[in-house]
Amino acid sequence: MELGTKIKQFREKAKLTQKQLADHLEVTPQSVSKWENLTSMPDVSSLPRIAEVFGVTIDELFDLSVEEKLNRIENRMEIEMELEEGTFKEYEQFLKEQIGKPENKKRATSLLAHLYGYRMMAYAQKTDKYAKEAILLEPGKKDCQWLLSKSSGYYAWDWNIHNHTHAIAFFRELVDENPNKRLPYFYLLDNLIVDHRTEEAERYLEKFKTLEGVSPITVEVYRANIALARFDEAKADRIIEELVAANPDDSIALFEAAQYHAAKCDYDKAIAYYEKSFARGTRRPRYIDELQAISDIYEIRGDYKKAAETYDRIIKCQKEEWGLTEESELKESEKKRNALLAKVR
Repeated sequence: MELGTKIKQFREKAKLTQKQLADHLEVTPQSVSKWENLTSMPDVSSLPRIAEVFGVTIDELFDLSVEEKLNRIENRMEIEMELEEGTFKEYEQFLKEQIGKPENKKRATSLLAHLYGYRMMAYAQKTDKYAKEAILLEPGKKDCQWLLSKSSGYYAWDWNIHNHTHAIAFFRELVDENPNKRLPYFYLLDNLIVDHRTEEAERYLEKFKTLEGVSPITVEVYRANIALARFDEAKADRIIEELVAANPDDSIALFEAAQYHAAKCDYDKAIAYYEKSFARGTRRPRYIDELQAISDIYEIRGDYKKAAETYDRIIKCQKEEWGLTEESELKESEKKRNALLAKVR
């Protein structure tokens, strides 16, 4: 249904004349008449006010289908990380309604998680900013440090805070209930290894490697990381060296070798493998994980110029290969690049 026709329906339902609606919107009655006769469209800046006058959402003005509304929400979150309060509430209410409908439950549940996740990340950035300012103002006072652990993943010394017991319990149950699905094993193994629970990790790896479609490269990477978690660095190094020797041009094997060496702070090897992985990647558009890792390494070393130059490569990839123009990911990359440049002396 055309927008002008919807406006007419809402106006008549509200028992308003064209002049009364025009007065509410601070436009001429002729403008309202043209909208309703489909000879012109309201300016986009007028839509929030029109929706407010009728007590409806902007989506209701356009009479979008459920699928169109779900797509609109997903696309909007890709462009804007922090939504205005009214928009957030509108999306929240709509998604909660769709969760109750079997045909929309899966997608609506996922989008609702992302909606809250984007808000969480936006507030985490604010928490990070003000917690740091508070610490700078009173560096001798123990006050906001724990907030940085929650908002930005800063390490907490206490084992009872930094262990992943609850995550492991959740993913173990997920694996046990879905023993033939590969993805839950990744989550479980990652958390077990980072907590040095290597015996459990080895048991689940044995189950994991029997599943259809599991890459031998992935199995070897987990074997190396289990060995490293057992503080057997020599064995772990040997597994990675043999993996690369057997797969010298495989971008996944090269990427995993880079990850392994980065985790060990062997940065020269890590950069070399990240560069090889990015160069040999056949997928288009390419992911930017390798470049982000390289920039992080240069930042760790205090080489902010090279870190910023690497972000120039990231931005180029996002624009030319991914076609990004206004998306939040591109804005974050540009923000990071500019922050690095500000540190160059």
